[in-house]
Amino acid sequence: MTDRQEGFRGWAADRKGAVSRLRFTSLRLRLVVVFGLVALTAAVSASGIAYWLNREAVLTRTQDAVLRDFQQEMQNRAGALPVHPTQDELQRTAGQMANSSQRFSVLLVGEDTGGKVVYGNSGGLSGFALDDVPTSLRKAVDKQQKMSDSNKSAYHLYWQRVVDHGTPYLVAGTRLIGGGPTGYMMKSLEPEAKDLNSLAWSLGIATGLALIGSALLAQAAATTVLKPVHRLGVAARRLGEGKLDTRLRVSGTDELADLSRTFNDAAEALEKRVDDMAARDDASRRFVADMSHELRTPLTAITAVTEILEEELEAESGSIDPMIEPAVRLVVSETRRLNDLVENLMEVTRFDAGTARLVLDDVDIADQITACIDARAWLDAVDLDAERGIHARLDPRRLDVILANLIGNALKHGGSPVRVSVRMEQEVGGDLVIAVRDHGPGIPEDVLPHVFDRFYKASASRPRSEGSGLGLSIATENARIHGGSITAANSPEGGAVFTLRLPRDASELAEETKDGGAKDA
Repeated sequence: MTDRQEGFRGWAADRKGAVSRLRFTSLRLRLVVVFGLVALTAAVSASGIAYWLNREAVLTRTQDAVLRDFQQEMQNRAGALPVHPTQDELQRTAGQMANSSQRFSVLLVGEDTGGKVVYGNSGGLSGFALDDVPTSLRKAVDKQQKMSDSNKSAYHLYWQRVVDHGTPYLVAGTRLIGGGPTGYMMKSLEPEAKDLNSLAWSLGIATGLALIGSALLAQAAATTVLKPVHRLGVAARRLGEGKLDTRLRVSGTDELADLSRTFNDAAEALEKRVDDMAARDDASRRFVADMSHELRTPLTAITAVTEILEEELEAESGSIDPMIEPAVRLVVSETRRLNDLVENLMEVTRFDAGTARLVLDDVDIADQITACIDARAWLDAVDLDAERGIHARLDPRRLDVILANLIGNALKHGGSPVRVSVRMEQEVGGDLVIAVRDHGPGIPEDVLPHVFDRFYKASASRPRSEGSGLGLSIATENARIHGGSITAANSPEGGAVFTLRLPRDASELAEETKDGGAKDA
């Protein structure tokens, strides 16, 4: 199979799936189908009842007229025959009886003077015969009934409808009271069947027209009902896209109008809530930024003092009282930590405000990692697996921040040695991939989704640590501004692995950050 054929087959499968989903999910189609089924059920039921009532009326009217005429002919003509008629007399009488207004076939059965059974019918040798009469009917005609107050006759007229070669017939029979021949009659009901067939076709056509009309009516009703629903769906999508000023035009007093009013009220409340949250968020960001800036001035002075104290601690003269030396060391350590926290807060506010910018340069990745490790005296604790000559156009300062946070986190919470490996994906436009792996216990599964959250602490019992809780978050933001990402996982061989993925050239993103601030990739 060629690629073109496979592509066509895939398109056909997608198209079929889309049609199938439309078939079962379209509210308009379901309304039309339900409306049509209800109309079809009602039309078929009404047509069936009408057909059954008309059928019984037509057949009963024809049947009563034929049986009444046959009974009258039996009394008038067959009753005039002798008790033991001849075959010629039966034949002649049967012909006279058949010429009545109802035009039915007649068969007379009697016994001549010699006790022989003789027959006479209205159609000659090929006419109505005794074999055409159902056996059950013959038995009922020949059976003598008991006389009583409610039954004044020993014999009665019996009838039955039969179908012969697709043609319906009415067959009846009776015996003369007081002796004489037994008469049978057969009347074709084909004209009545044709009339009933015409009636059935008429009712079927009426049912079809009713179904078409109901479908058109359902379409119109669905359009009327679904138009507000469609507008509501469009408004909900616009609201989901962040257009909080979306409102519906309300007309009428029905349930859909109430739904539109409810939607408008909810949209208005949501817009007000979002505006309030945005205002509070802006105020919080301004507070953090202002606080960070305000802290820098006293921190600068405090840092200068702590540097002098730190020099005194390291001096051999021992000018610091041994009793206060632990307190001095604590002040120096906490001042350094506070200074780092303020710097991190200021960096976070830049990302939140969208003022972070990329300053790109051609970077040799191996040299950049080596410089980061050497500047922090981590050479003995870090193994570097990176070939020289792998270049990328990135922001060196931000890459240094990312590497310092990832490697420092691995050294602090993992186990030595920390291994940093670099590779460049081979495909065209492939990304730069830097993996930082430690040999510690790994990251608990419940912590993995939160390792890049701001101020997240893996253990609630240790809310205070040497870090600010912003390092990995800042590293992630620096990766995103490059159009890259950082992921965390546990290695099958043990330890945690942080994988940094960056584009080989971030020039396009640098232009975007100049125009509109940092891009959240």
